[in-house]
Amino acid sequence: MKVRVLGCSGAIAKNCRTTSFLIDESVLIDAGTGVGDLTLDEMRKIDHVYLTHSHLDHIAALPLMLDAVSSLRQTPVQIHALPQTLEVLSKHIFNNVIWPDFSSIPSAASPFMRFCPLHVGEQRATAGVVVEALSAVHTVPAVGYAVRGRDRKEWWVFSGDTERNPAFWGRVNELPVAMLVMETAFSERESALARRSLHLSPQSLLAELRQFKQRRCPVYITHTKPAETDIIMGEIGDLLVNQIANPPGGASLSVRWLHAGQEFTM
Repeated sequence: MKVRVLGCSGAIAKNCRTTSFLIDESVLIDAGTGVGDLTLDEMRKIDHVYLTHSHLDHIAALPLMLDAVSSLRQTPVQIHALPQTLEVLSKHIFNNVIWPDFSSIPSAASPFMRFCPLHVGEQRATAGVVVEALSAVHTVPAVGYAVRGRDRKEWWVFSGDTERNPAFWGRVNELPVAMLVMETAFSERESALARRSLHLSPQSLLAELRQFKQRRCPVYITHTKPAETDIIMGEIGDLLVNQIANPPGGASLSVRWLHAGQEFTM
């Protein structure tokens, strides 16, 4: 299974694209502005989109992508998300005011997209991979995702947008994890805003990572605000040295910054 990072920024700026990951060729995890870097042929091959939640930085490219490829496809794109997320998309985006309702055109029987509600803990086998919805704690209903190839045991795990979340670790620690992607949207100088908006900052991230039992698994940081990325990564580095440099078992966490354009093979 190949994971291609299309976007992993918490906002836009030059060379900063919001959250989207392409799994192999046909599964998209979130549909932020990074989708716009795909060619038309690459977008045409996407059959399944798994959304973590309804915030704009995670769905911005979805309406435009569907419009770009609808005439090139014979089957609808499957949009997988919590029922509350799909309700928001239907009411506020695909409402024939902001954007056409692609779930009913060209016809209800043969639409350009189809909504597929899912729930936390549910697994789906699609396009050669298995996707499981994980718990997330955010200002709107949200999930994270774990993904593995059908014939593989190890999982790629993405927290989605979340604050502190014991349920997430309860499940993740049951999985053999090959790579963990964690959001950290704000630096410590914005920690109050992070708590209010239910995001992580370096201190709360490290508190969360102490619950992660698989310490040899690489951890990648995503969703940093462009103006704060260097500050956030510097603070994380200092905390790793000062607080968990000598953890039980003798293995310290490897925490790195994720950036658009990276590709990983699980």
